[in-house]
Amino acid sequence: MDSEEKVPQDSTRRLQPKKQTLDDAYAAPANFLEIDVRDPITHGIGRNRYTDYEVRMKTNLPVFKMKESSVRRRYSDFEWLRTELERNSKIVVPPLPGKAWKRQLPFRADEGIFDEEFIEERKKGLEMFVNKVAGHPLAQNERCLHMFLQEQELDKTYIPGKIRSS
Repeated sequence: MDSEEKVPQDSTRRLQPKKQTLDDAYAAPANFLEIDVRDPITHGIGRNRYTDYEVRMKTNLPVFKMKESSVRRRYSDFEWLRTELERNSKIVVPPLPGKAWKRQLPFRADEGIFDEEFIEERKKGLEMFVNKVAGHPLAQNERCLHMFLQEQELDKTYIPGKIRSS
């Protein structure tokens, strides 16, 4: 036993956690990206009726040129984003909440896709979708995501590509 080398105790000692101060606890997080889908508004009448949602983003990630933005998006805009990401990126894109074809049939007893409960459920699903997508490090470099979150009008004729962090 005496011939065995003794391992210094310091090398096996656990690291002591640093005590968190109040300044640390209440300081801004190192990196954050918050996206809320809120304030659904239904526009138009008859066949020209649609609902859009406010998509509000706050971040301190350097890849985004604006640290806060607010845009209005329709369900079809979320479909566009999903299609663009599937076509141009190497990530697995999560599904959107369903299209709700049955709710679009005429002669329904309720408001169909304009029913408040349905709109609220769709809003939650859209928020989960956009947060999963935007939380992916590879998706954060996609031009289509930046346009979706920060540009008032989507330029659907844009040239796909990556955003370079400045």
